[in-house]
Amino acid sequence: MTDRAQTPAFQRRLLIALPLLGFIALAGLFFRGLSSGDPSRLPSALIGRPAPNLSLPALEGLTRENLQVPGLDPSNFQGRVTLVNVWASWCIPCRTEHPQLERLAADQRVQVIGINYKDSSENARRFLGRYGNPFVAVGVDPGGRAAIEWGVYGVPETFLIGRDGRIIYKHVGPIIEENFMLVQREIEKALGG
Repeated sequence: MTDRAQTPAFQRRLLIALPLLGFIALAGLFFRGLSSGDPSRLPSALIGRPAPNLSLPALEGLTRENLQVPGLDPSNFQGRVTLVNVWASWCIPCRTEHPQLERLAADQRVQVIGINYKDSSENARRFLGRYGNPFVAVGVDPGGRAAIEWGVYGVPETFLIGRDGRIIYKHVGPIIEENFMLVQREIEKALGG
């Protein structure tokens, strides 16, 4: 009779433990998926498609050579290889990547355009005043709506637009010394060299 009494108790414990074990297994798989991958390799459904047809207003008060730096205009993508960088002044990795953006902007064959994400104009201008302005145009996206259209996961993210206005490469995370050559290779491919 003791075997019969123990069997239901064992089954109850097993029924209670199974969901917990399943949850632990799923959490482990989820964590492994997050930690084992390179975030710059996240897929983008936009690769091969035209860049979003969105105009964004200029960052008010941002000037270059005493002229207002323009906002984002999709017509800027036609006929030029363009690097579009989504950034914010509050983004620590954006500070880390900024010297690399300056290096890329020094290449006159490619234009570098910024999308300022969920930021205040004052903070964005201060950031560019402190670290330099690699952008020929800066569009502001205070609510993050444009970032959704671009498929942005978080800042910083960088898109390479070909001469035909199509997205040909996406880099998630900061462009740093370790991955600079990868981005440079993609730019050279886009330039045809």
